[in-house]
Amino acid sequence: MATYVETEDVKVLIDPAVSLGPRRFGLPPHRLELERMDQAWNDIKSYASNCDLLIVTHYHYDHHNPDEIDFYRDKTLYIKDPKNNINKSQMERASHFLKELRGLPKAVEFADGRSFQHAATTIKFSPPVYHGTNSRLGYVLETSISCHGEKMVFSSDVEGPSLDEQVDFILSERPDLLILDGPMTYMLGYRYSVESLARSVANIAKIITETTVRVIILDHHLLRDQNYKAKLAKVYECAEENGVRVLSAAEYAGREPDLLEARRKELYAEI
Repeated sequence: MATYVETEDVKVLIDPAVSLGPRRFGLPPHRLELERMDQAWNDIKSYASNCDLLIVTHYHYDHHNPDEIDFYRDKTLYIKDPKNNINKSQMERASHFLKELRGLPKAVEFADGRSFQHAATTIKFSPPVYHGTNSRLGYVLETSISCHGEKMVFSSDVEGPSLDEQVDFILSERPDLLILDGPMTYMLGYRYSVESLARSVANIAKIITETTVRVIILDHHLLRDQNYKAKLAKVYECAEENGVRVLSAAEYAGREPDLLEARRKELYAEI
């Protein structure tokens, strides 16, 4: 979900990292996935080096990389509180990350529930919300960035959103552009319930009908499922009725979605 945001006052990169699912369909990442990951990581590092401000919404390795951190040098860093509202795994990763960072950033701020002003740009963070439907995977921060009446919200890993606490920040911020981690439909009936999916669909429809959002980028966990559009058909119908564009990140960038992980079995069969 690495996302670059530029206003007239500040250049921001949220969650500068990339990772691959270690096993899918009983298979490790395909060569094409590894090549694409390397390309993405080089792009991310290039953007990070040119940013003023870096944000880490939580400590999973697809959202931060403790092994390559030189681009944090002399930057301002807003991060998830490493000790409060955090599970054991992420607390250990956060501790390691902060040790590796020592002496590099210009400033490090714990961002949970806080707001920061950069001239006309406001960067605001939600209180910690569940990574998913419960506390097992820890907590994440949702991020709002606004300038001169334009606003975007980045949900981080809400996996839906299926919970009221995850939706409340989005509803209160009323973004023009929402970057939303969609429901984890590829694990439907296993680690993600039908009920959670139904609540997520209802909540996305609520965002569409009760805010001024014009564009929703649905991605991340959702795009690990080749049939994601069919499973969210009611969301697309609601969006069309209300003049809201619902897109993947690839579609927003003018590219065709290329769901490599979801096609991993096919990739091994073909190449």
